[in-house]
Amino acid sequence: MAVKVYGWAISPFVSRVLLCLEEAGVDYELVPMSRATADHRHPDHLARNVPVLEDGQLTLFESRAIARHVLRKYKPELLGASSLEQSAMVDMWVEVEAHQLQPPAGAIAVECIVAPVLQGRERNQAAIDENVEKLKKVLEVYEARLSQSKYLAGDVLSLADLSHFTIMHYFMATEYATLVKALPHVDAWWEGLAARPAAKKVAEFMPLGSGVPE
Repeated sequence: MAVKVYGWAISPFVSRVLLCLEEAGVDYELVPMSRATADHRHPDHLARNVPVLEDGQLTLFESRAIARHVLRKYKPELLGASSLEQSAMVDMWVEVEAHQLQPPAGAIAVECIVAPVLQGRERNQAAIDENVEKLKKVLEVYEARLSQSKYLAGDVLSLADLSHFTIMHYFMATEYATLVKALPHVDAWWEGLAARPAAKKVAEFMPLGSGVPE
């Protein structure tokens, strides 16, 4: 039985799950939702707390937890399974993405893309400026790290890198993508990540004119 994923694929959280499934070569079924028809408010979907993955008798929510499960079961090398040290590095950089990069990058994407497209309001430039300053500092840490290794957790691709793709996909569609372009090692890392076949396939689910779901 195919793995099932519930949610709207343009969400960076749902697409994080899809990217890991694609990288692991897992057969899955996406059970789509439509914001226009308020599927996300339907009791069945509220009970699931999307994004949700159903894998046999197991039901999971929270995109990073789902990503870890998918890779632990289907492609453990992407979790640094070869050593405790490697897996610790993967875990650390997943946490950095969740708590340091995603908040400012996501906030900028929301103001630049979601606000005019989905919310019908003007962007909050003060919020953008505040988060640009935060993101600059975070990206300096990434530049230092990526000057020492090809990927965040070492010299091989891992969830530490994959977890960044979907929010960065939207951020890089804003004019503030220049923050990344100004850092040669971060830029090369991003270009390599975005060029992966799995990333290209998932990006097709994330048309930039549709906005980023809240």
